[in-house]
Amino acid sequence: MNAPRVPASIRRLAGKAIADFDMIRAGDRILVGLSGGKDSLTLLWLLQDLARRAPVRFEVGAVTIDPEIEGFEPGRLRDYLDAHGIPHFFVSEPIAELAARHMGKDSFCAFCSRMKRGLIYRTAREHGYNVIALGQHLDDLAESFLMSAFHGGQLRTMKAHYRIDAGDLRVIRPLAYVRERQTRDFAVAAELPVILDNCPACFSKPTQREHMKALLAREEALHPRLFRNLRTTLGPLMREGRPPEEDAAS
Repeated sequence: MNAPRVPASIRRLAGKAIADFDMIRAGDRILVGLSGGKDSLTLLWLLQDLARRAPVRFEVGAVTIDPEIEGFEPGRLRDYLDAHGIPHFFVSEPIAELAARHMGKDSFCAFCSRMKRGLIYRTAREHGYNVIALGQHLDDLAESFLMSAFHGGQLRTMKAHYRIDAGDLRVIRPLAYVRERQTRDFAVAAELPVILDNCPACFSKPTQREHMKALLAREEALHPRLFRNLRTTLGPLMREGRPPEEDAAS
């Protein structure tokens, strides 16, 4: 089975982000957090493509966390990755049941995110991977920035590259400069096996993130250079300080 060809526009932007934030180093073993959404699938094929082209040698595998939530069926990813010979680890955990007993004051999404992150870290350690690659793109980072500013009173966003508190794993986001529409277009053109609404519990009602997405879309219609400017604005925030998503999952 032929591998999908990632567009040069995505490779170029991702390559710049990787270089700007020193994301990939010789000998790295990179584990992609593969939810089955368009972004994580794009990231997987991007890294597979780079592993073939780049002068720096590194390996790529993937891990999928099944939270055992009704409506989320990630099992078909197994056959897809097997057909392409990509190492794939599949971890099932009854996160919804655990949340009912242990969530406390957290939102379900926050609890689920921490649980998934911990399972990804554990899988990386068990199989000798030293880098976790996550599929958030520039739109995600911009939305997180606005949510933090509007609702948290802080200038923060997701980090492009950092080492977790435990010190043994690094987390990278190679799509940090890539737009969501680019991953969407690639997923359609390459006929990727996208799992839509890959977190039904989170997609069942409007979220703050969706409100920010709509706000940014309105502003971009008026100011076409908006995301180019935001990329410059967010650059320092992608580097500095402790990442807001890093927590006890490490």
